[in-house]
Amino acid sequence: MALEDNIPDTQSGDTDHDYFMKQALLMGEKALATGETPVGCVLVYDQKIVARGMNDTNKSMNGTRHAEFLAIEEVLQSYPRSILRSTDLYVTVEPCVMCASALRQYQIRSVYFGCGNERFGGTGSILSLHSDHTIDPPYPVYGGLFREEAIMLLRRFYIQENDKAPKPRPKKNRQLKTKVEYE
Repeated sequence: MALEDNIPDTQSGDTDHDYFMKQALLMGEKALATGETPVGCVLVYDQKIVARGMNDTNKSMNGTRHAEFLAIEEVLQSYPRSILRSTDLYVTVEPCVMCASALRQYQIRSVYFGCGNERFGGTGSILSLHSDHTIDPPYPVYGGLFREEAIMLLRRFYIQENDKAPKPRPKKNRQLKTKVEYE
């Protein structure tokens, strides 16, 4: 059965968007702890988290095992595909071209993300697959939620040694940059 978390009462002043993005960040932290690129996401239907995902590309050695794909796979185990038309995605990093295209085909309702993806972004940074004029309906995208936290997750990952890289580069003298520039 898929995970279903009700939104707690937010006495701290957090909005629903804050809560869901924090849950995506927790999935990103979990990915980082397991040696994966720290991208995490949650799918939200009727104000409940119905699926969670985190990257699994390093462990599985499968480049398609992105957080969004794993969350969609989880939701489809318990719900009909049509649920995605009324479901929002919260993800730490802008969906890549592959994921943005899949989200369009599944007709996701909307996407909220932390930081842009300047190398592979499919919802504005490189391509705008969420809004081009094709057969599938477009979906709205809202970026910048907990942007600094999402960037820091990525920086913490990329400062580490990666023995699985095709040409591993020593990173012993690298230091973590903690200042995030504003766009």
